[in-house]
Amino acid sequence: MVKFSLVIPVAPTRNAEILESIKKLDYPKKDFEVLVEIGLNPSENRNKGAEKSKGGFVIFLDDDAFIDKDYLNKVEEFLKKYPETDIVGGPQLTPEQDGFFAKISGIALTSSFGAFKVNKRYQEGKINFNVDETSLTSANLLVRKKSFEKIKGFDLKLFPGEDPEFIQRAKKLNFKIAYNPEMKVFHKRRPNFNLFCKQFFKYGFVRPKINKILRQNKIIFLIPMLFSVYILLLPTMFLFFQPFLFPFLFYIFLAVLFSIKDIYKEKKFSLIFLLPILYFSIHLSYGIGMLTGYVKLLHNK
Repeated sequence: MVKFSLVIPVAPTRNAEILESIKKLDYPKKDFEVLVEIGLNPSENRNKGAEKSKGGFVIFLDDDAFIDKDYLNKVEEFLKKYPETDIVGGPQLTPEQDGFFAKISGIALTSSFGAFKVNKRYQEGKINFNVDETSLTSANLLVRKKSFEKIKGFDLKLFPGEDPEFIQRAKKLNFKIAYNPEMKVFHKRRPNFNLFCKQFFKYGFVRPKINKILRQNKIIFLIPMLFSVYILLLPTMFLFFQPFLFPFLFYIFLAVLFSIKDIYKEKKFSLIFLLPILYFSIHLSYGIGMLTGYVKLLHNK
């Protein structure tokens, strides 16, 4: 009987690159299946794959990632040790073979300044049974099939942002959700600055819709929007009130300080001038995206 069903959503114009590493899995072929669902809506693709799945556990993976050959063995070890788990996910790490810009963006994502609490998604931490959307993503997520059916799948109206909303619904239903650092995937980062900013604009843009569905606002996601409003007002306000610049100068100080800390941790000292720019880009892109999302919600009322 199939134990694991690996579901991979793929856009019509893309290839499921992850299949190459799945072929190399050191795990009995009869005990897992692979379901590639092609379509424009990733949430719908995941739901279709889960509906067709025959395994007791559904694992969602992204098409542009790869996994080690012992991935399913690590998953099975965790489930044997913690059999009550309904949902478990792991980190999505930056591949060693990624290009120069992609690797820099990967460092920015692991920074507590660059991505704040969400940085837990992008680095190996410790086993945790009190987790939320800041630790888990649909790029690397196992869900017990019976639990998935009770949660009623991913929201078709959301992408990106379908995974935070899914996790929050699961938490409200009191499912046991965990983070397992051994369950890791290597996920490609955006290869250039434009796509990097676009990615975070989209994350911010969908957040108001998530907040509306969940009927909640988390302060950590509001801060970038308030920061973007400040930046947009800065050129005009500075002309009339010079001290209005002081918060930005303090921000620059923090960006440089955390850059030094993160560069020292990664031992990549040549990036000292690049990381502050990426931190600023993350915060501003996400904030403007969120601001735009709220404007759209008000316009559609």
